[in-house]
Amino acid sequence: MNGEHDKNAGSPAGRLPDGQDAGPATDAFVAHRNLLFTVAYEMLGSAADAEDVLQEVWLRWAGVDLGTVRDQRAYLVRITTRQALSRLRTLGRRKETYVGTWLPEPLLTTPDVADDVELADSVSLAMLLVLETLAPTERAVFVLRDVFDLGYDEIAGAVDKSPAAVRQIAHRARAHVAARRPRGAVSAAETKHALDAFQRATDTGELQGLLDILAPDVVLLGDGGGVKQAVLLPIVGADKVARLLTHGLGRIAAFSLRPAQVNARPALVLHLDGEVDTVLALRIDDGLITGIYAVRNPEKLSGMRKGTTLLRR
Repeated sequence: MNGEHDKNAGSPAGRLPDGQDAGPATDAFVAHRNLLFTVAYEMLGSAADAEDVLQEVWLRWAGVDLGTVRDQRAYLVRITTRQALSRLRTLGRRKETYVGTWLPEPLLTTPDVADDVELADSVSLAMLLVLETLAPTERAVFVLRDVFDLGYDEIAGAVDKSPAAVRQIAHRARAHVAARRPRGAVSAAETKHALDAFQRATDTGELQGLLDILAPDVVLLGDGGGVKQAVLLPIVGADKVARLLTHGLGRIAAFSLRPAQVNARPALVLHLDGEVDTVLALRIDDGLITGIYAVRNPEKLSGMRKGTTLLRR
């Protein structure tokens, strides 16, 4: 998951399975591990589940006769996609009983991830939420085609569809995403400006600078997973969100508020007693904040401990 490629990183858990020596299978897996993690994470929105998928991929890959594999990268991506699709359907059932709003698991990303503009856009929390509105196969096809630029024939083998069907699915998914994704490219400077206004409001109690950049239809979502206090339903509209922020900023002031690169976008991380308590990310459209996402579920904050390298190649 991190960018350190050593011989002990062959298995998804960061070490080789008991009795397993490093060899060609391990070398191939390690070489493509960050790519496979990125595929699984974009399909699932959960780093923990992506790691579980990679464990399953490793177990299958370790038993493959490499002499029969023409393209190791394509083979590994195909296994990863199939395992992620299976896990995605399981996640869908789990989300039906989830307490409150389900938000993607945030990742503390390494600075180089933001340099790949298309990848940075695709892993933002705002975009991952859009991908949540796709059916599992649509999501897999969109991620593999529009993010990783795989050919239709290769995708067809991964999702068990014909190339013609994959083309139709890709067209449908692309139109669905285009109608819901953030409008226009959002620069890191725009996001930082909005976060600075949020931090100033926290530090000084002066809300006006923040209210000036709230869109009229702004939506605030909170994810406490039934473990931490969070809004259970979306808060919609600038007035309602402003009232909630006015009430909550006093409590936020007790936290240590630090900027961080989360999912390749500037974000704020709230620490309490030295531990990550909340990750605060924003969606920005046309210079205004249209989405505020507060992730508090402790099970989703483990990915904030060290930077993650995500790859498209």
